[in-house]
Amino acid sequence: MSTRDRRNHSPQFKARVALDALKEDRTANEIASHHGIHPSRVGLWKKIALERLAEIFENGRRPADDKAELIARLYQQIGKLQVELDGLKKKAGDFLD
Repeated sequence: MSTRDRRNHSPQFKARVALDALKEDRTANEIASHHGIHPSRVGLWKKIALERLAEIFENGRRPADDKAELIARLYQQIGKLQVELDGLKKKAGDFLD
């Protein structure tokens, strides 16, 4: 019995395979042999793509907008923590003197 290492496919690869499957111009077996994967993966990734397709268009926002908002919130939190740290350092300095 041979052992085969698990392969981890990138999200871009999975999307490319799912897009090929959604086009429906080739069978799952043809797509699988072209990409070197098992045919069941093609069906699974196609199903996931169909289920999550609506999420792309929710809230009228693009994923880049969500990232920009997250980055802004994180920078704000960093600033707040920096001010808090400076205050604690000052109090600790007063306590040690």
